[in-house]
Amino acid sequence: MKTKILNTLSLSLLCCSIIATTLTSCKDKDIEGDPARDWAGTTEAFVPTDEKGFGTYYMPSIGRVGDPMPFYDQKAGDFKVLYLQEFDNNMSHRFHPIWGVSTKDGASYQSLGEVLPYGSNDYTQDAALGTGCAYEKDGTYYIYYTGHNGNCQNREVVMRATSTDFKTWTKDELWTLNGPDFGYSGNDFRDPQIFVADDGLYHMVIATYPIGGGDPCFAEFKSGDLKSWEHVGHFKMIWDRMLECPDIFKMGDYWYLVYSESVKTSWSRKTKYLMGTSYEDLKRAFNEGPRWPADGPLWREGALDSRAFYAGKTASNGTDRYIWGWTPFRSGADIHEKNVNVGAGDGNEPNWSGALVCHKVIQHADGTLSLGAVPAMAAKYSKPQEAKVMASNGYDNGKLSGDDAYVLYNRLGTCNHISFKVTTSNNWDKFGVSFVRGTDSKKYYTMVVNPENENDRKLNFEQEGEEGKGFIEGADGYGFYRPADNVYNIDIYTDNSVLVMYINDIVCYTQRIYGIQKNCWSINNYGGNITISDLKISQQ
Repeated sequence: MKTKILNTLSLSLLCCSIIATTLTSCKDKDIEGDPARDWAGTTEAFVPTDEKGFGTYYMPSIGRVGDPMPFYDQKAGDFKVLYLQEFDNNMSHRFHPIWGVSTKDGASYQSLGEVLPYGSNDYTQDAALGTGCAYEKDGTYYIYYTGHNGNCQNREVVMRATSTDFKTWTKDELWTLNGPDFGYSGNDFRDPQIFVADDGLYHMVIATYPIGGGDPCFAEFKSGDLKSWEHVGHFKMIWDRMLECPDIFKMGDYWYLVYSESVKTSWSRKTKYLMGTSYEDLKRAFNEGPRWPADGPLWREGALDSRAFYAGKTASNGTDRYIWGWTPFRSGADIHEKNVNVGAGDGNEPNWSGALVCHKVIQHADGTLSLGAVPAMAAKYSKPQEAKVMASNGYDNGKLSGDDAYVLYNRLGTCNHISFKVTTSNNWDKFGVSFVRGTDSKKYYTMVVNPENENDRKLNFEQEGEEGKGFIEGADGYGFYRPADNVYNIDIYTDNSVLVMYINDIVCYTQRIYGIQKNCWSINNYGGNITISDLKISQQ
C-alpha cells in the first residue's frame, strides 16, 4: 500500500513539473507566468483570463445574466434587478429561474440568489420562466412573468407570484392570462410590463400576435388593484418586427416605450425607444408609423446603444432613472480562441445572456433620450494610474498627424476608467481607440469614430492590424451627429472583458472585448490630425 501511495505521489509531482515547465515556456505570453519580469515596461500582447466575478458589470458566480427586470423598492430604498438565470447545462424544458441582485447605485451589487424557481416538472405551465416585471402595492410585492412550456396547451401565458418581504414568494396557481381568451396567440404571449397610465390605473402590455396571424402587437390590459385585469385592446408594433421586453414610463413631460427588437439583422437587433407627449400619443407613435425620435441619424431608429446591449429595461428612484441590459458573451472565450472577439455567436448573431450592464438615462430638452455613465462609477474607479507612452507613430506632444498615426499606452488593470478629450482639425477627421494591442499584434480591436458624411458619425467595432478583418458586421455600430465644435469628451469604463464608451452624453457604446485587462491600448488617427488632451486613467 505504501509503494502505491509513493508511486502515485511521484506521478503527481512529475505532472506538476511538466505543467510548470509548460507555463514557464509560455512566459512571454503570460504576465502572471513570470512575476519577476518587469511587465510594466513591456508592450507584447498576451491572452488574460476574465475573473470569475465581475466587480462592476455583474456576473453570477455560475452561469450568466439573462433579461433584466429592474424595480425600485421604496420600502428597502434600493433597486432590485431580477433576471433570467442562464446556465450552460439548462434542462430541455425546465430553465431560466428568476434570480436577482440589489444595488443602491447601479455600480455595485449584492446577490439575492434565486428569487422564483421554475416549475416542479416538465408539464407545469412555468416549467421555464420568461421575462416579466415586479411591482409593489400596499405592502405586497408582485412578480408578473411569462410561463413557458411547449408541453402545455398554450406555450406561453402570463403568470404571477406575490410576497410581503421580497424573499418568500407564493405562486398564484389559480391565475393566468391566456392569449387565446382575448384573441391572441397561445405560442407568443410574453414579457408583461406594468405601469401607471394617464388615467391613474395600472396598465399592462404583453408582446404577442393576433390569434389568426398577422403582424405582432402589444396586448393591453388595465387594473385598479394589480389583481383583476380587464382587456382594453392592443396597439401595433413596428411593421412585422417582434418587439421584446417592453418598458413604458413617463419622464418629465414625455412618455416612452423602450423595447428590444428581436429581428436578427445587424442594423436592427438593439434596444430602442419611441416617445410621445401622452400615453395615447405614444401609442400613435407606433400605430402611425413608426414615428422615430429626432435624436440622431434617421437610420439609427431610436437605438440607445450597440448590439452588445440587449433587453434593456428601466427603473427610477424618483430622482434618477437607470437602464439595465445584458452584454453577450462570445463563443470560444473559455478556450481563448484567437478570433473570439470577431465571432459574435452562431451565424454572427450575439449569444443570449452575459454580464449585467447599467447606464443612466439622460433626457434632453426636446425629450429625446441618450445613455450616460452611472454617477457612482467615477467614484468607484478612484485610484489614479500613470498614462505612459510606450510607442507611437506621428505623435508629438498630444497631437496625432497623418495616416496610421497612433500613440500606445502602458498596460491596463482589470477594471479601468479612461477619460480624455479628442479635438479634430476639421469635419472629416477619423480616429479610434484600440484595445488588446501590443507592438507585436497582428490583430487588435478598435472602436472607430467614422465620418459617414460631413455631419454624421458612426462608431464602429473593427479588427485592425495587418491580419485584421476590418469592420465586424455582427457587432454593427452606433450613429450620431458630429459635435458642432469637433470636440469629443470620451469616458471609457472596463470590467474584465466588458467595455462601455460614452461620448459627450449623446453616445453610449457597449462592447465585449476579451483581453482588455493587462494589455496595452492606443488612440489612433487616420489621416488629417487630432489633438488629445486631459487624459486620465483610474482603477478600482
